[in-house]
Amino acid sequence: MRRLERPVPLTQIAELLGARLAPGAGDARIARLASLASAGPGDLGFLSDARYAPDAGRSQATAVLVTEALAGCLSGVTLAVLVPDPYVAFAKAARWFETQLGAGRAAPEIHPAATIDPGAKIGAAVAIGAQAVVAAGAEIGDGVTLGPGAVIGAGARIGAGSRIGPHVTLYADCVIGRDAIVHAGTVIGSDGFGFAREGGRWLKIPQLGGVVIGDDVEIGANCTIDRGALEDTVIGDGCKLDNLIQIAHNVRIGAHSALAGCVGVAGSARIGERCMIGGGAGILGHLEICDDVVISAMSLVTRSIRTPGFYTGVFPLLENRAWEKAGAVVRQLPQMRERLRELERLTRETR
Repeated sequence: MRRLERPVPLTQIAELLGARLAPGAGDARIARLASLASAGPGDLGFLSDARYAPDAGRSQATAVLVTEALAGCLSGVTLAVLVPDPYVAFAKAARWFETQLGAGRAAPEIHPAATIDPGAKIGAAVAIGAQAVVAAGAEIGDGVTLGPGAVIGAGARIGAGSRIGPHVTLYADCVIGRDAIVHAGTVIGSDGFGFAREGGRWLKIPQLGGVVIGDDVEIGANCTIDRGALEDTVIGDGCKLDNLIQIAHNVRIGAHSALAGCVGVAGSARIGERCMIGGGAGILGHLEICDDVVISAMSLVTRSIRTPGFYTGVFPLLENRAWEKAGAVVRQLPQMRERLRELERLTRETR
């Protein structure tokens, strides 16, 4: 990470985070965020897990975000910035540093190689990169960034402050809310996989719905989010999607849910609010997952989940604790087989 040209007082960062400084902060100044292992003078690190206490003890960071319980793990040269949750504090500090460094947002200008239809509405302080295309009737909100090669279809809308990466495609009549981030190569609003079988051949069903993405959503690189057949595919406010995720037509994802890389969600599935779906998990179509469900990586969800909890498995899907018990039995199957064979042998000998 680059350093600030002018280091800022540690007291300023502590005030920003609502943190409490341990005695001795004095005139300490911070120019960079850094990991515990690489931090040196002028750097701010964080310690959120006791497993990394040895790194904290060796760190040369000027200061570390830490809980009061772990503050004693810091080296003698490091100042403690006391916070309830160091990882959350680190996230907030990183967002502040990003703003100070001007990272992630292009200067507000329209590249001469961009193509903008006269019928499009372009807000104030918008940045549009080379070879980007904005079609007729599209609406681009204030402060939006469109990366090089991005394509915004007819009638599509993007809310203020959103950042659209290079070569993102937003198909016609699809909507992205305010302060969203969409990374490179993602396609939003392509046709859902809808076909009717007639005489051994497939008859395409036109996909007449759209995609509606809420505010403060982040979508990783090379994701695909299909438009609905009749109703819209909907991704709620605050959702976070990793790279290489497939969201099929008519799926609805509740607010503040997070999906890790390579998740696939089949058509018309409903995912509740604040759910967490592990990498590579698959969710079959037309299922319902209630709020506050956690699904482990590589699990296959084959039935609706109506009770909040932590679920794991491929077949069958079980509540996580039940799956762990079943897994313990599976590990014992070789020994159980040998015992069964021995019992069969003894039975034959006693006849």
